[in-house]
Amino acid sequence: MPRKFFRKYLPSHAAISENRYVARFGSLLTHHNLWHLHRRSVAGGFAVGMFAGMIPGSNPVQFTAAALLAIGFRVNLPISVIVTLYSNPFTIVQLYYFAFKLGQLVVMDSGATMPEIALHLEGKGFREWLPAALDWLASIGKPLLIGLPLLALLLAAISYPLVRVAWRCYVVQAWRRRKFKTAKAT
Repeated sequence: MPRKFFRKYLPSHAAISENRYVARFGSLLTHHNLWHLHRRSVAGGFAVGMFAGMIPGSNPVQFTAAALLAIGFRVNLPISVIVTLYSNPFTIVQLYYFAFKLGQLVVMDSGATMPEIALHLEGKGFREWLPAALDWLASIGKPLLIGLPLLALLLAAISYPLVRVAWRCYVVQAWRRRKFKTAKAT
């Protein structure tokens, strides 16, 4: 992929190793796969980010989970954290609805319906909103509880080979362009 673009913004391996905050973690954050841009590491980071993006909670929770999973699987850390941003306030409702429907399919409970979101709480304080949101999530129940991890695994399983194939297609196209330019120059 466009490695030159990313290399401009990612720190070098030496800069990471010498950073005083990273040095506190010892060799945990100095593994080369956490920072290098190659096909397997980026595809793994993308899959980890897709999985961590479905973890309920705010972005810091998802970022932390993605970072821990990236360290555990030794895949690209920045990519895994950035990819979690696909689940945002604009997409989370559709993702949760799809997870609910996936959970219904697995549980074989097509009669359950997703309860309406309590829109009457708009503009209310956090103390009034949080219990209503938790009650709504509890009323969704088993289909969502099963659907969320399934959707996370499904997104990760689909994204890994897709990134690998996209990377391969990009490299093949670059080879062809280079070969065409050399043939044209001679």
